[in-house]
Parts: sequence; C-alpha cells; structure tokens
Amino acid sequence: MAKRRRFDPSNRNEKTHNVEPLYAKSSPWDPLNNPAFERRDQSYVRKVKPQNANQSLLLEAMAQHSLVIAAGPAGTGKTYLAITAAVEALEAGRVDRIILSRPAVEAGESLGFLPGDLQEKMSPFLRPLYDALNDRMGGKRLKQHLAEGSIEIAPIGFMRGRTLNNAFVVIDEVQNCTYGQIKMLLTRLGWHSTMVLTGDPDQSDLLEGLSGLREIARRLEAVPGIAVVRLTDKDVVRHPLVASMLGVL
Repeated sequence: MAKRRRFDPSNRNEKTHNVEPLYAKSSPWDPLNNPAFERRDQSYVRKVKPQNANQSLLLEAMAQHSLVIAAGPAGTGKTYLAITAAVEALEAGRVDRIILSRPAVEAGESLGFLPGDLQEKMSPFLRPLYDALNDRMGGKRLKQHLAEGSIEIAPIGFMRGRTLNNAFVVIDEVQNCTYGQIKMLLTRLGWHSTMVLTGDPDQSDLLEGLSGLREIARRLEAVPGIAVVRLTDKDVVRHPLVASMLGVL
C-alpha cells in the first residue's frame, strides 16, 4: 500500500486540481450575474411594498375590512401579503394571535399517512405559510411565537364550533374547500378579528364543481363590510414566464 502524502501547512492554499467552470468566461449568459434575472435577497424584509395597483388594493382592504377574500392566479402575492398584514397586526398589538389554516389536500398525488403529531402532519401543507412567516419575522421569533401559542396552526377540520376573537385568521388555498367548508370558516369570525381567505378559483385540486370559492366570492361581493379583491395575470410578481404560461394553460 502506498504511503499517504504528508500534509504540509505551507501548501494549504495550493490548488491541487483543476475545475472547469460550468459556464465559460466567453459565454454570454451567467446564471448569477444576469441583470434580467437579478438575484433576490431572501432575508428578513422590514417593509413590504405593493408591486401593483391590485396589491395596494388588497393591503388597503385588509386594513379596513374584517373579512377579505383575495382571489387570483398563482404568483400574485395573495398569501404573502396576507401573512404580512397578520404579522404587522400582531406586532402592533391589534390582535393577540395569528391563526393559520389550509386544507390538507394533495396536489394530484397521495402522500399516504404522515407520521408525527397534528402540527407535524400539517407541516407539509402549511410550508408556504411558514416560509412567508419566516421571511417576515425570522426563524427564531417564529419558533417562539409557535411555542407560546400566539401563532396557531388550526386544521380546517377542527375549526367547527370555535369563535375566533382578537385574532388575524389566514385561510390559504380556499379553492380546495367546498362551499360548506368555506361557510363554516366564515362564521368563525369573532370580535376584533380579521379573516383573509386566499385562493385561485382556476387551480382547484377537488373534483369538478366541488370548490366553493367562486360562488362564495360572487355572493359576498355585494355584502357591505366585506371586500373581495380579484387579482389577474398582470399582477403576477414571480418569474415573468409564470404570467405568460397562465395566459395559455
């Protein structure tokens, strides 16, 4: 067996191998330094600004109404803005807690039985909400609020019979709820609370005709004190191709 080469500290910075770059220096495209795809900072953002008129309308609606329905395609910022408003209300002392809920419906595939307690079972479905909360308050503060109960995960199936007072309630992916489920959720609204329902009527994972979001939004649009904000493909703030694909899919 050959002897191992003795380590020499003086050669710590010596390059012992050559690595070919994935993108040659002469290449016109660089995945990290292309101005068309500016790298976004995913760290905590202290202030969130609306990117278009409908996002401004949604933020104003959440500040002025106790019940808001935000309906629109993917990538329009519905969930993120709702979480932003919830965190701001909690930190300003306008509410005592944030309640998050989302239907446990798989997107076209069955995951089987998930291990763990209730929070662990719901965690995969609530990952987008956790990501938005983490962006708004940081991981350490998020864990503290979850431990204290000021941020609560409440599965839709366990919401019946509750009265949600002094809370900011965010119900995400409402297009995967039936008419009866949405009616039950809406009637949970209590004193000094705000409830925001977000969803895309065109991306339901339920069987055809079971989603109740479109009908609920239509009926409540004429009710005073309730805001129904409809976002469109022009409000998409994700990759520009998302808006282009939604126009043809």
